[in-house]
Amino acid sequence: MDPDSEESAPSSGDESDTSSEEETEEQESGSDSYGSESESESGEEESAGWISKNGTRWSPTNAETFRYVPAATGRTGPTLYALARISDPLSSFSLFLTDDIIQHIVSMTNLQGRRAMADWRDVDSDELRAYVGLIILAGVYRSRNEATISLWSEKSGRVIFRATMSEKRFRHITRAVRFDDRLARPTHSDDKLGPFRKIWDMWTHRLEIMFLPNKDICVDEQLVRFKGRCSFRQYMPKKPGRYGLKVWAVCDVETSYAWRLQLYTGKAATGRAETNQGMRVVLELTEGLQGHSVTCDNFFTSYPLSVELLRRTNTLVGTIRKNKPELPPELLQTRGRGVFSSVFAFTSTHTAVSYVPRRGKNVLLLSSKHRTPGICDGPKRKLHIIRDYNRCKGGVDKLDQAVNDYSCRRRTRRWLLALFHHLLDISLYNGYVLWTAVDPAWQRNKGYRRRVYIEQVGEALVQPCIARRERLPRSVLTAEFVRQAQAAASPDAADPSPDAADPSPGPSAAIKPKLRRQCQLCRGKRKRVYSVCHKCGNVTCRDHSLTTCRNCST
Repeated sequence: MDPDSEESAPSSGDESDTSSEEETEEQESGSDSYGSESESESGEEESAGWISKNGTRWSPTNAETFRYVPAATGRTGPTLYALARISDPLSSFSLFLTDDIIQHIVSMTNLQGRRAMADWRDVDSDELRAYVGLIILAGVYRSRNEATISLWSEKSGRVIFRATMSEKRFRHITRAVRFDDRLARPTHSDDKLGPFRKIWDMWTHRLEIMFLPNKDICVDEQLVRFKGRCSFRQYMPKKPGRYGLKVWAVCDVETSYAWRLQLYTGKAATGRAETNQGMRVVLELTEGLQGHSVTCDNFFTSYPLSVELLRRTNTLVGTIRKNKPELPPELLQTRGRGVFSSVFAFTSTHTAVSYVPRRGKNVLLLSSKHRTPGICDGPKRKLHIIRDYNRCKGGVDKLDQAVNDYSCRRRTRRWLLALFHHLLDISLYNGYVLWTAVDPAWQRNKGYRRRVYIEQVGEALVQPCIARRERLPRSVLTAEFVRQAQAAASPDAADPSPDAADPSPGPSAAIKPKLRRQCQLCRGKRKRVYSVCHKCGNVTCRDHSLTTCRNCST
């Protein structure tokens, strides 16, 4: 591989209230051209060691470095609490979108609906779940950007949307859905997430109690796409969408399960930029974890952070900016060094390394996990620290990619609704991780098993709303779909059609034909239709049909 193709972390930049995506260039995960040329050091330098700007003493050898002994992490994967409550895909999703969350949204939505719409009809929990199910199905069908009128169209839409609720009802719920009482908000509040705080706290708490991360975890940032008005909207040019809400996340590297999230709401009320923001974020996101290896980029990595994590029995591996005062000057010098050369520096518990992937580039990494100058075998002589960093740094990025494949986000001007759509996306992915851990053999041979999972969850959410529907839709296709869904939900229930009491074999002939057929009463006129007579089963057009309500037919 051409060494000029390597990318590296930048060599300068201040840790401030900005994202590392805006200021840094990360080491490519596919890089395989790392090597090492041991830099010769004089005996005097080895005995004296290296002193950084803040007085940290480093040594070019690991003679005084303690051996790393991994701490035990305990049980990992789905918790016993989650295992006892998962029986099907819907139950794994419902662990996150709980009844308490649904009931709160129902109350606030009905409150807003009564205030804003004269013809508002109160929504209940089943109907709200059906509304969520339709949003999920629109995402799995790749129709999230499609207009609702098109989704409900008899020509281009899908029958499950029309069978669940009318397009007008869907628009009414979308207009009214709320997460708090707008009139009860405090006049002056420093909590910018206040309108969504109750939902956010209940939901993020569920993420932590359902899964225990494996040993390797990754801390990084996400972007919830949003271009509307919001006081803490961020511009991140290297993220898809560029504009939106920034969320810090800690994910399990092996499964990309989102274990804890923190929404960035901008600067404090004082307007001052936060100092040591990266350190605060990592410590808060990893609170309560022990025995884990944290991987992060150079926006977060610092020597004081690594020391504090080590005190909590966690280790740190990450790229680090060259302006950090704890780094020795010897790691910053690249003049006279060859390509693929590396220089190590050690303390009793940490290893720092400077690596030159190509001329003019200097990649700096810090690790409290690696205590030796490890170099992989082979012609590339890749460093162990860089190999482990590249292996673990993509935990959050893999989550973003997976969520984006079947995201249920829809175009909106309300940041609260955009955040709610993100909540649904993360819940679907985490639920999928739990379900496949409980039943590893489920759909194992299918490469699109996650799509199958999301589709089953969406269909299960809308099923109760379809099953209780009293009036059949006008469309023959949709009406037959509703009949079949109601029969599947309650096999002994009475048929909702007017001919339910007729014991004659006529109703069996009312099944919609798969193809349009010629009306049997139109003579000398080509008229092909789907509709059939519910008594005799003959194909009849509208001109030769009579519409009768259920009461009159009895």
